[in-house]
Amino acid sequence: MRYVIIGNSAAAIGCVEGIRHHDPDSPITIVADEPHHTYSRPLISYLLGGLVDENRMGYRPPDFYEKNRVETLLGVQVTEIDPQGRSISLAGGGELSYDRLLISTGGKPFVPPIPGANLPGVFTFVTWEEARQIGHFIEDRQAKSALVIGAGLIGLKTIEALLARGMKVTVVELADRVLSRIFDPTASRMADIILRREGVDVRTANTVTEIIGRGGHLDHAVLRDGERIDCDLVIFAIGVRPNTGLVPADSGIRVERGIRVDEHMRTTAPDVYAAGDCVEAYDRLTDEYHQIAIWPLAYRQGYIAGCNMAGYDREYEGGFPMNSISVCDVPTISVGIIDPPDDGDRYEIMDDYDRESLTYKKLVLRGHRLVGAMFINDIDRAGIYTGLIREQVDISQFKEHLLSGSFGLISLPKDYRKHLVMGSGIEV
Repeated sequence: MRYVIIGNSAAAIGCVEGIRHHDPDSPITIVADEPHHTYSRPLISYLLGGLVDENRMGYRPPDFYEKNRVETLLGVQVTEIDPQGRSISLAGGGELSYDRLLISTGGKPFVPPIPGANLPGVFTFVTWEEARQIGHFIEDRQAKSALVIGAGLIGLKTIEALLARGMKVTVVELADRVLSRIFDPTASRMADIILRREGVDVRTANTVTEIIGRGGHLDHAVLRDGERIDCDLVIFAIGVRPNTGLVPADSGIRVERGIRVDEHMRTTAPDVYAAGDCVEAYDRLTDEYHQIAIWPLAYRQGYIAGCNMAGYDREYEGGFPMNSISVCDVPTISVGIIDPPDDGDRYEIMDDYDRESLTYKKLVLRGHRLVGAMFINDIDRAGIYTGLIREQVDISQFKEHLLSGSFGLISLPKDYRKHLVMGSGIEV
């Protein structure tokens, strides 16, 4: 059996470990366009902000590939996948055959086609190399001001890194509020307050229509309403889309917004699997298939794919969104469905908002089950609520205690507490 993995991030590493758990000997080859040893992508904002150095970027120890007998082709671009011929083509010529293939190509940053988007000083921010480039640019040009386009997750991490470098930051967001995809309106207002308190110039319901350079340097950007924003650099942080460009239209691999996979992480082509930010996988709370671009799910999908590639039957039971971020050092966690659609009495909301202390707790119930939770500045028991969502525990016996200050493990049914202590198996 010959395994080939395209990509070298969380899903790829999960796949290697899943394969090796059941097949210790067959050859594995990783092909990735980035030249680095596998690294922790969530740390790139801390690297840019000077909070970690490059020695702490590794996702696995330096000897990971050697110990797992993995051949690596790093800094090598895959140009095409041929499921019929069971091979992939490499840039510069050459092919690599496989018996089982994993596509874990991640997400690709979205940059709208606006004039000036290719000027020096305009960046995206999703890789280690981009963090290096931005850092070098700031130092070489002695940049003092930055414009961030997009106030979602990537935008917020970008803002934090730039603030840590002492820069003046303006953020422009097309939606009418920041973090609109993972926060409800109340939480978005709180995040807006926190950002402005840190000196960030927040512009919502607006966008950039042109970026202007003068004398070989970036000079300013023009907004849709005609306003000019002076800046030394621009970072597009609008978001990422599933990177499915390697999949030919006639490959037999079903692609919607992402690569569609089943409960075994198989695509619709024989012996081709996919995992991570490039896929549409099952969301157990909405009963739909879509991209959930978070690190732990990418690893888990990759691990399950690896187990199945090695012949061990293991099912992916579905995931749900989970985001833990800080907004200028204010901790926040959002899990599951946090801003449900207005469809009658299907959902029930329980919340507790303290404007003075900027703390917020919100729970979303559907029937007798918890399906969403959000916490700002008060995250101590978030793990308990996440467990209730994951396990879909009937909360009717202790519903009235869910938001009380004393709520904790002791509030839960005895059988469920025993389950938590004893466990039902290792969760990947």
